[in-house]
Amino acid sequence: MSRSQEPHRQFFPFGNPFRMRSPKGSNLPSSLVAILNAFERNLAERLRKLRPSSEDDVVRLSWMILAMELLCETHSDVKNLIKELELPVPDWNEKWIDVYLDISVKLLDICNAVSSELSHLNQSNLMLRCITHNLDSAESKRLVRARASLEEWRLNISTTSPRIKNCCVILDSLRESLDLPKVKNSAKGKVLMRALYGVKVQTVFVCSVFASAFLGSPKLFDLDIADTYSWGQTFSSLQNDVNSEIRSIYTRGKFTPLKELEAIDQCVGNLHQMIPKNPEVEEVQPLKNTVSDLGGKAEKLSEGLHLLTKEVDNFFQIVLEGRDALLSNLRGR
Repeated sequence: MSRSQEPHRQFFPFGNPFRMRSPKGSNLPSSLVAILNAFERNLAERLRKLRPSSEDDVVRLSWMILAMELLCETHSDVKNLIKELELPVPDWNEKWIDVYLDISVKLLDICNAVSSELSHLNQSNLMLRCITHNLDSAESKRLVRARASLEEWRLNISTTSPRIKNCCVILDSLRESLDLPKVKNSAKGKVLMRALYGVKVQTVFVCSVFASAFLGSPKLFDLDIADTYSWGQTFSSLQNDVNSEIRSIYTRGKFTPLKELEAIDQCVGNLHQMIPKNPEVEEVQPLKNTVSDLGGKAEKLSEGLHLLTKEVDNFFQIVLEGRDALLSNLRGR
């Protein structure tokens, strides 16, 4: 479906028509208010940094790398906030511990799923390098092998891994558990739960975009955030911008919203059409420009995947270290 056939959609609308119950955090001591406000200001600023400047920025590897960097920063902030609260683990409510451990184990599973898919994309990229090598040759047999390999690449890249499907199940669970335990008699507990709510919202949003990019369908959530959160309006605008464009991309028949991968797929499709089933040697020369273009795109994809893999690994370590620290303290109770 062409863009002209779609109803007009303003790309950066403002306002959030949805509401949800805000956690009760009134009558907090000024010192705790300052800690919470600093955390939520940082969260709001990170969400602003993720706002795409145009439709073309949704979704690029550079955006995914930034999203993972900022998610790492927020999870690090939670660890620092717990230290600032001076809330010893022995004073933690059992429900708070269960929430923290449940979130962490699910995030580790999501990291493993994303890492597996990035490895799959890297392997597909290696296949492209072999294809371009065969296309550099003036041998008819190599052209035949290259044509078959292009078909195999397109089939391989469109295959959805079971781990990504499982990742979507985990995200469903995280979304359903966004509402955290109510805290009645602990001001520090209220601050902790409110901070955990913010980090869960950012995590579910970012990971759902990743899953949608790898799944081949718009597996997205429309989270309803109250305006009583200082970062709520910023998040709602970000979520609308990104989710709307991803859904539009799939509506137009694209197999992925990931720009670098889509560009390679188009180039592969063009090459496949240019190579006849029984090619002659003299038919190699017209392919060289397209082969060179494919090689350049594959190199950019490789660089981006490398950087994104590093950020996902970093996120895994941050979550794992936080989980290990809590478990270690629990053993000393």
